[in-house]
Amino acid sequence: SEDVLSKDAGECAICLEELQQGDTIARLPCLCIYHKGQVFLRMLIKFKKVAFIGCIDEWFEVNRSCPEHPSD
Repeated sequence: SEDVLSKDAGECAICLEELQQGDTIARLPCLCIYHKGQVFLRMLIKFKKVAFIGCIDEWFEVNRSCPEHPSD
């Protein structure tokens, strides 16, 4: 499900950027959270590139399981 993060929550296991308050996130059934469907301004500055797709959206293009729980 899609949600807005209410407080900082550590590192996204896909992009390794911090999950910060106000970020749009996806919460999987296993309760893991990842960036979802947003432009990552922190990544734009860091890598000088545009990223229009959320981490979990891009992950699900080639995978159908949680990055941290692949056997679930």
